[in-house]
Parts: sequence; C-alpha cells; structure tokens
Amino acid sequence: MSGPCSVWIERDARGRRVRERDRHGAAVATLDWAADGRLAGAAVRIPDGSWLRVAPRAADDPRWGASDVLHHEGTALTHFAAVEWAALEAIPPLAEPARLPPGGGTAVLNLIAALAADQGRGPLAYRGPYPTEQLFLALLESFAFETGSDTSIAGDDPLAWFVGHRLVWRPAPHARHFDPTGVYVQTRERVEKLVWRGRAYYRRDWQEIARHGAHRVGDVADRVVGSLWALETALEDHLVLTPEGDVLEVREPAPGGDGARPLPVATAAGLVAIVVAGSAAPLAEAIRAVAGELAFEWAPLAGDLATLEPHRARVSTRLLRALSAHLVAAGSRAEQVRLGFAALAEAAHALGDGLRARGQARLAAAGPDAQTAALAGERSTAAAAATAGEIGEGVERLLDDAAQLLA
Repeated sequence: MSGPCSVWIERDARGRRVRERDRHGAAVATLDWAADGRLAGAAVRIPDGSWLRVAPRAADDPRWGASDVLHHEGTALTHFAAVEWAALEAIPPLAEPARLPPGGGTAVLNLIAALAADQGRGPLAYRGPYPTEQLFLALLESFAFETGSDTSIAGDDPLAWFVGHRLVWRPAPHARHFDPTGVYVQTRERVEKLVWRGRAYYRRDWQEIARHGAHRVGDVADRVVGSLWALETALEDHLVLTPEGDVLEVREPAPGGDGARPLPVATAAGLVAIVVAGSAAPLAEAIRAVAGELAFEWAPLAGDLATLEPHRARVSTRLLRALSAHLVAAGSRAEQVRLGFAALAEAAHALGDGLRARGQARLAAAGPDAQTAALAGERSTAAAAATAGEIGEGVERLLDDAAQLLA
C-alpha cells in the first residue's frame, strides 16, 4: 500500500477489525472478539514500542459503573468507563490519565475512533467529568470536532466549548508507523506527529487550533522535518522524512558549547510566575513550593529547550543565544520586551507540565485541610499584580542576560 495513511487492516469473517499493521508490516493493534460479539480483549502499541492492553469490564467505578482496565507490562494502571466496542456511542472518561505512559491515552482513543469509523458511527460526544485541555488536544489527534446542532455557540474558542460539553467529535483516526530507525510516525493526510527518544514533535496547526511546543513538525521544500524551535525559528533539525512518512535522516542533537550557570533569581521567579498564571488557582502555592526546592540554571542541553530533573530545572543556552540574535534585529524597545516575554514564556511552557504535575502530587499529599484551603482560594487582584510584577522583572533580567552576549 502507498500514501501517508497506508496501513494493513485484517478482519475476521464478520468484517470486524482484528489486527492492524503499519506500512513496515509491524503489528500496532490487535483485537480479540468473543463468540457473543463482545470485545474480549485488545492491545495497542504505543510510541515507545511497548503495548497497552485493554481488559473490558474488568473493574467497577462508583462514578460511572462498569469499567475497562488498561494494563501495561503486566500492571493494571487505570480504567475508563466501559464502552460497547461493537457499537460505539460515546467517548468514555478515563480515571487517571497521568498514570499512563506517554501516548497511551491517545492510542486508546485512536482505537475507539477507528472502530467507530468502521461502524459508521459518529459524531460521538464526551460527557465525562474531566473535559481538560490535555484531553481536548488528545482528541484532536483521532477526531475532528463539530458544534453539532448547538446553535447557541458563539465566539471562536473551541476549548471553552469543549469544557462546557458543547462539542461532538467525528472519528478521524490516524495511522501509526514504527520506523526501523526508532522513530514513531503518526499520519493522516500528512505527517502530523513524530516521537523520538521520548520527545514528541507536533504540527503547529490542528484543525482550527494552534498547538504550542518546542518540538515541531514542519515542511521544508519536499521534506518533512522534526525540529527544535524557539522564537518562531528552527534552532536545529533532528529528523528528516519523506511526505509519506519514511525516515531519511536522523541527526544527533548537539549540546551547546556554553557551560552551565545559575539562572538569575528574577528570571527564574518570572518563569515560575508564568507557569502559575497558566495553571488552576488551587495549584498556585504548590507550584511555587516545588519550584522553590529546585536550582534553576542555564545549561548546554542537547535537543531540548528545557528539562526538569529531580533537583534542578535547566533551560537551554540556545534559547538565550536565539533571543540575543533576535534583539539585534529588534527595531524598538517595545519589540525587545515582546521578544523577552516570548522567550521566557517558551521556557515556562517547556517546564510547565512537569511543574504542575509535581504541584498536583504535593497538594494530593498535603492532607484534606490543605486541599480544602487550596480549593477555596481564588486569585486576588493583589496576587495577580504581584505575579505580573514578577514576570516583568524576569523579562528585564532575561534581556540583560541576552544583551551581555552582544557586548
């Protein structure tokens, strides 16, 4: 088969999907159907090459009843509301998404989308209790959102519509390929996502949504390229593919030549303030607490814009050099400040998910009284002003750092 979406689908005598193979012939999904027509079990291969297995109706949850359990390497990780796999009607809620390995939730959603497409069903609704931004982005990889018959929707914020349970999702499953080079390639009409050495590279545009991230997929001439980006500039290319998704070249990321040194205190505080401003209010103090235990530093990272380690947060010196280069061409002070904020925001985005996860874990371990107090708290005007001040000071100190490279 040819084309970026080519996969081999094996079906049983009743036309049901039983195995999916990628363009290289490797199995990426298996399904076992019972004699009564129900799904007896399924497995999906995830980007790191391991398998996530589905055990239908193997548990019960007080919130929604019967549940399908997800196992990874012999361990039950979490569960989601049981679905009728032979006649899909909805997208189920997942109990603990954070317990899944990277790409696990997306792989299961894609299996649901593929079966729904086989069955001619959709659009499907999500009516679970967790309409988060993370779920919204995951759904975009296997479905296309629609407003359905809700004529009251106004504005241009699909995420807000999703949080308000006002979207439906038409199945649009992707094809998954495991290249012999070790690169995971995800395609629909084009290459949309790559995973290599734990790094996920995404297209910037997904339906009507702009997806932000340091690792991007883009088109350069007649090639698809996975690159490290900052300040709307490709800092280095890591992967080169054909439009069909065949990997032509893997380029080893090179660390910067600069040695590690502490990030200025004001810059680190501004970075954390951006993460806090973009997080749920109850997490604010927990995020600040976990950040206060870390050493922030500039570092010669290979292939990443920033990394979070057990006791330190590291920001690539490449980001500082990129900012310095952009400042040379800036035509005004206002443009310099805009660039400084953009650079600080990109570092915050790269570290944000990790800091939020640690903040959530800290709050979960804090006990009922602390959790109640956090949930009852709201951002005051004074707190918002203080956060804005920290961000402003962080930008100024970052600009000073970048200017020193020009001296």
